[in-house]
Amino acid sequence: MKYDKYGIIKAPLVTEKLTDLKENERTVGFIVDLKANKHQIKRAVEEIFKVKVEKVRVVVKKGKPRRYGRFESRTPKIKKAYVKLKEGEKMIEFFEAV
Repeated sequence: MKYDKYGIIKAPLVTEKLTDLKENERTVGFIVDLKANKHQIKRAVEEIFKVKVEKVRVVVKKGKPRRYGRFESRTPKIKKAYVKLKEGEKMIEFFEAV
């Protein structure tokens, strides 16, 4: 896979769980490309947000089956990355005024 830092990180994850992790454990979440590995994710976060990353955990969420009348399909699977920042680094803010 060709390295593209903006192609690897697709979107931020903003959930209640990640809000608690962000405040207590300095961890932020992203939806990433399915083919990206931990090293590529770490490098992309460090280059885009100008922070140092301590650890990256990834989870692949399988798609759920869906029915539309007599037709069956699946929702797409996604890959989530939980990125822990090193101590002393500034926290990544996705939006300022909420």
